[in-house]
Amino acid sequence: MIKELLHKNSEVAHDIRTVFRASYTIEAKLLNAKDFPPLKRPLEAFMDSNNSFYGYFKDGKLAGAVEIHHNEEQTHIQSLVVHPRFFRQGIGGKLIQFVFDTYSSDLFMVETGVDNGPACLLYKKFGFKEVKQWDTDHGIRKIRFLYSTSSN
Repeated sequence: MIKELLHKNSEVAHDIRTVFRASYTIEAKLLNAKDFPPLKRPLEAFMDSNNSFYGYFKDGKLAGAVEIHHNEEQTHIQSLVVHPRFFRQGIGGKLIQFVFDTYSSDLFMVETGVDNGPACLLYKKFGFKEVKQWDTDHGIRKIRFLYSTSSN
């Protein structure tokens, strides 16, 4: 079940941050990152965010979450995370499909580390196309994917 997460609530924000940290710990290892900014995100950053958060619940536990920034021009998947206990159960795909079903946009965007193979495969499976690669100040090679409803 996917539902909106009321991230302004400190307990909900704590649950979101717990899933983010568990997932991003694995991603940092995949990227061989020594300094990984998503792991440093404080609780207040979740609570103060103007983005929307949705969670996938399994057996009453928050198993995955997606953070969305939406405007007239595009829907940006800011973050999509799955707790490692729930890897390989299709949760990431269900969250992407939820975003497609919930937001009417001509353009969807997502970014990840180039070496995050599972995420890159997932986005490509849903029709996202690579449009850019670059190096961050933290030594991580990133990749941007776009999905355009007008070309699919």
